[in-house]
Amino acid sequence: MNLILTERLPDLSRRLLERLRPVVAGRLVPGMNHYAEQLFIYCCFDREKVKALALESPMIGIVLYGQKEVWLGDRTQVFPAGSVFVLPGGVPMDAVNTPDETNGRYVALRLDVPALPMGIEPLSARERRDGGETGSFGVPLSADLVEALCHAATSIGTGNVSETLKRLRLTEVLALLRPLVEARALFHLSLAEELAWLIATAPAEAWTVADVAAELGIGASTLRRRLAAENTSFRATLRHERLKAARHALASGASAIAAAEAAGYASRSHFSRRFRESFGTSPTGRR
Repeated sequence: MNLILTERLPDLSRRLLERLRPVVAGRLVPGMNHYAEQLFIYCCFDREKVKALALESPMIGIVLYGQKEVWLGDRTQVFPAGSVFVLPGGVPMDAVNTPDETNGRYVALRLDVPALPMGIEPLSARERRDGGETGSFGVPLSADLVEALCHAATSIGTGNVSETLKRLRLTEVLALLRPLVEARALFHLSLAEELAWLIATAPAEAWTVADVAAELGIGASTLRRRLAAENTSFRATLRHERLKAARHALASGASAIAAAEAAGYASRSHFSRRFRESFGTSPTGRR
């Protein structure tokens, strides 16, 4: 498998560069340039070193010109043009950007992933426990991944494309990255985020702290303590996700009764009160 990927990598890298370099043409201004939602173009004309860089959220990077080095502890990884890499959020690391020798530019596309779109699962407790950590950020290319990245970059950066299509393109990229250990940082959520995602999969279920803790592979007391450290609680997250599901149901045309049932509320009056507290309005006008 590794041999095949190595043999195919130059051709796939060339295809990636041929498709994406035109995207950044005319936008090569030094510094971080906001291209579209979550999508940035970074450019520099001199070799630079950034120390103790800690990203707010994980990101997918594509080097288009030049070379990037990433230092994590005493380990270094080098990404030449045509490379795709994933960097975690909240982890201090050093980075060195070296411009291309022929045109004097370092250019990279950066796609931030602050949250997982619907349909993409975070790492399960078993995956976190058994999958191990490779410490490698370089993503092996495949023909499907190259196509998905190119479609995502062009779609997200196009103003006349719907938000639904943009989310779909990002989802396609993440679905291909999901099995790769090198991309694990994209799917490792905080405990509060993981709890919210779990509840959102079945908001009407009669969730308890013990049930959720078992699903997440930790003890109930540990769950409460770690949620408190993240300034939230089981009850607050449960209420938020249920009411969010109810609001989505109402927006889709469901009645107030159906929305309450979808959110796991047996009492319509209790549901209406909680809905008003959270959103400042009641789910009125529907039978």
